[in-house]
Amino acid sequence: KAIANLSVNPKVAKAVADQGGIAILTNMAKSVNRLVAEEAAGGLWNLSVGEEHKVAIAAAGGVKALVDLIFRWPAGTGVLERAAGALANLAADDKCSLEVATAGGIHALVTLARSCKVEGVLEQAARALANLAAHGDNNNNNAAVGQEPGALEALVQLTHSPSEGVRQEAAGALWNLSFDDRNRESIASAGGVQALVSLCQECLNASDGLQERAAGALWGLSVSEANSIAIGREGGVPPLIALAQSEVEDVHETAAGALWNLAFYSCNSLRIVEEGGVPVLVHLCSSSHSKMARFMAALTLAYMFDGRMDEVALVGTSSQGSSKIVKFEGARRLAFKHIEAFVLTFSDPQMFSTAASSSGAAALSQVADALFIQEAGHLRCRPS
Repeated sequence: KAIANLSVNPKVAKAVADQGGIAILTNMAKSVNRLVAEEAAGGLWNLSVGEEHKVAIAAAGGVKALVDLIFRWPAGTGVLERAAGALANLAADDKCSLEVATAGGIHALVTLARSCKVEGVLEQAARALANLAAHGDNNNNNAAVGQEPGALEALVQLTHSPSEGVRQEAAGALWNLSFDDRNRESIASAGGVQALVSLCQECLNASDGLQERAAGALWGLSVSEANSIAIGREGGVPPLIALAQSEVEDVHETAAGALWNLAFYSCNSLRIVEEGGVPVLVHLCSSSHSKMARFMAALTLAYMFDGRMDEVALVGTSSQGSSKIVKFEGARRLAFKHIEAFVLTFSDPQMFSTAASSSGAAALSQVADALFIQEAGHLRCRPS
């Protein structure tokens, strides 16, 4: 217990690690005494916060010891929360995440997510699964988590948890898992669209972290046509418009990303217009401090008014049709005006003129740097 308590302080934690504390805690985690194992798991959890200790814990056999704890003490909630918390920290490291999977960590964590009722344990288990799925193309854990029986269903159910922390981590896990094509469709089959739309509707006064992850999960699911249409049908447009009005960049970026994918389909574009989304997108396009948010808002407006929505938008009786035409044309003009203004923010006539006349590498590079949106390389949108 003394070693575990000392390892809370980052400066002292280094001394603990340097003096063989990681190996001692790993051995103690294998104890047949639950209290000893619990304190050892707590010490490893504390040490695993430091990036410099993660690989050392894995090298000492700490990953396997933590996974084994979950199966050895299924009723020991203190042990389970500490073990899952340590695994969550370790899973944030690319190399250690592979160790977690190899040691049976995915099965152990999904078992907790499916069967445990303790909020602290569930939050750490969901966080660990989110971290395992966060490495994208670097490893196969994203697909492996989705293929673990009951994993996606459990995470979808956790979005209904009374605990905000559990809901946030579950939504984050589903967001990361939606990067895999098969996971995306399996999440939808498990009721993920309805669950995440409900979560977005309910989280408008919640923490920024929950709002970002809820909108992000819908953004991930909306990459597919069927999911995008389902999100609109289930009422996903209004809460996404509300989240797009957040002052927090991470929140309005993810909401804009989701609306961008939704807007590719005329039925969703019409919903965005009818729910007052055009002024919100215009505000993002012109006022956000995030270049990415402005870019996605401009693209959303361009998708909405590229002509495909016209027939759907103007259906109705003659009197209604006249009113709709006026409203629709006003929205179109407003959108085009701000799309043009956004494009012009990248225009520097003097720089362009210099580059055109000289064709020199330096001048061309300067133009490219001015136009480049670094984060755009990570964008997730529906296939064309």
